[in-house]
Amino acid sequence: MRQSARRVLAAALAVTALGCGAAACTPTSPPPTGTSSPTTSAPPEPEVARLRLPDEPTTVLDATSDVAASRALFVDAPVVVLAPSDDVEAQVAAASAAVAVGGPLLLVPPDGPATAADATDAPATDAPDATTTPGPSATSSPAEDPPWLAEVHRLHPTAVLVVTGADGRLVDLRVPQVPTVTVAPADGLVGLAGLSGPPTAVDAADAVTAVAGLDRDHPTLLGPASPEPTGDGTTATGAADATATRGTSTSAAPSGTAPAGSPVASDAATTGPVPSPQANGGLPDTRPAPAPGDGVLLTDGDPGTVAAVATARAAGLPAVVVPGGDPRATAATVTAVAHVTDQETHVLAVGPAFAAFGGPAEVDWRVRAAATGVQLPGGGQLVFAHRRLVALYGSPGVPGLGVLGEQDLPATITRAKDLASTYQALTDDTVEPSLEIIATVASRGAGDDGNYSDERAAADLLPWVEAAEQEGLFVILDLQPGRTDFLTQAKQYETLLAHPNVGLALDPEWRLKPDQVHLRQIGSVDIAEVNQVVTWLADLTRREHLPQKVLVLHQFSLSMIRDRGALDTSRAELQIVLHVDGQGSQPAKAGTWKALQRDAPAGVLWGWKNFIDEDHPVLTPEQTYQVKPPPVLVTYQ
Repeated sequence: MRQSARRVLAAALAVTALGCGAAACTPTSPPPTGTSSPTTSAPPEPEVARLRLPDEPTTVLDATSDVAASRALFVDAPVVVLAPSDDVEAQVAAASAAVAVGGPLLLVPPDGPATAADATDAPATDAPDATTTPGPSATSSPAEDPPWLAEVHRLHPTAVLVVTGADGRLVDLRVPQVPTVTVAPADGLVGLAGLSGPPTAVDAADAVTAVAGLDRDHPTLLGPASPEPTGDGTTATGAADATATRGTSTSAAPSGTAPAGSPVASDAATTGPVPSPQANGGLPDTRPAPAPGDGVLLTDGDPGTVAAVATARAAGLPAVVVPGGDPRATAATVTAVAHVTDQETHVLAVGPAFAAFGGPAEVDWRVRAAATGVQLPGGGQLVFAHRRLVALYGSPGVPGLGVLGEQDLPATITRAKDLASTYQALTDDTVEPSLEIIATVASRGAGDDGNYSDERAAADLLPWVEAAEQEGLFVILDLQPGRTDFLTQAKQYETLLAHPNVGLALDPEWRLKPDQVHLRQIGSVDIAEVNQVVTWLADLTRREHLPQKVLVLHQFSLSMIRDRGALDTSRAELQIVLHVDGQGSQPAKAGTWKALQRDAPAGVLWGWKNFIDEDHPVLTPEQTYQVKPPPVLVTYQ
């Protein structure tokens, strides 16, 4: 079939050349005389699509993502590329053509040909390769057209390029009132749209990444992963590495690299000369238009996004693959998004993972956080994505409040690192050293403000936060508010919480009612007060484009947090940890652990505290990680 395709294409071009030659041999006007020079006209300028960006800063494309991407980015296009909706291999080859001609890729469902036009009136051919025919007149009104056909009409193309399936799917498709060029996938595109062969092999599982890596300046023909004979006994294999730069495509990988084994745009990906536009097999002479502005397309990697990714690349937008949809998830996704995105970039997001977030605003703030490029200790912007924390607890300079205060700042950082290292061999997660600093300390007396809490100045704690940030440690600020409320105290440390590595802990044991004093009863808090802190801290994190923050709720008695089931766990800017603080014998601690897990709010993670002096015995690191579920946060007091 492919050899037949080449013969048909060569014959078509040869007939064109012969026709021109015959016309030149039988002129209808007298030849020039004398010494006057013949008049020559300049070749017409290549046709160029008109492009645009959406008005909104972030757009989540709907389920018909191929049409949605085209409508979002293209005002019109001289060439529109069509491919079967149920053939990924054909879509990947068609994506190559779409990027090369600078036109959108639309997908035709299995029943598409019948809705476009009755193909029985079209000339019969024995192969689907490089045939150019005008389609019959439209038989349906635009209101009745399927989405892909309505989009073709909206774009007013000069020609439509149909890339058939390997089984001949769409071979008879003709678009009403638009000249149609039909080719077989992969090798059938050699010599069309500026593409040269052999094709770069792409596995279906890597299709989205491969299409995201297409380079408009050096169009690469992508094809199926199975080796294809090249005629000399060898097989065609594909290409190479490229450095991602702003304005070109990239995948979710550290800057300057590509995921191992991923085909990426490269000069080395093509062999032989690129055909001239005039040898374009019936397509008009086109060139990709300049990008319409600062935009980027994010895909979750779902195979159904191939066409949308191709359309974005055809429009000059970089495309980034974000597995799972949250660009904050890994160091690779944060780096890739930050490389091509800033706070002003227009973002298009496509794939079911983005749709599940609940709307453009919920996608937007995640992207803007990743766009800063700021990462948490250990990489990424999600606190417990493949990570656990081990922390020293206490207050600087106060040995009686915990091990954190038993040494100076440099020695504390060293001790925290050494402690965390004893856990690393016990888990595949990265164990990060951390400090939980008591910022407001419960006091026996009322104090000048009458709230039974001594608030340490934020300026005094700043050197600890900065040193921890420099050394790659997490910091959690612990509040023991006495007779004031948690939100009032939290706001006093807003400047510290603006640091990416700083989270917050609420300690209800030390939250007093107006007539209470410490150590006469166990304090408690209503869930409404906790949720006020959740809202404020999440809003701060979103507004300042910060990585996710941990919010720790200390608890060793059910009565400490009233109506705990109403805890707001909906804010993805935060990860809430219920930290079980019981001390004493291990059977008693295990009982507390189990009791607090009953009817716990969905979405919380769990923390465990080892009391060096009060526990009998103190669990070893191995024993601590045998607790079920394994704690994501372990503190030592």
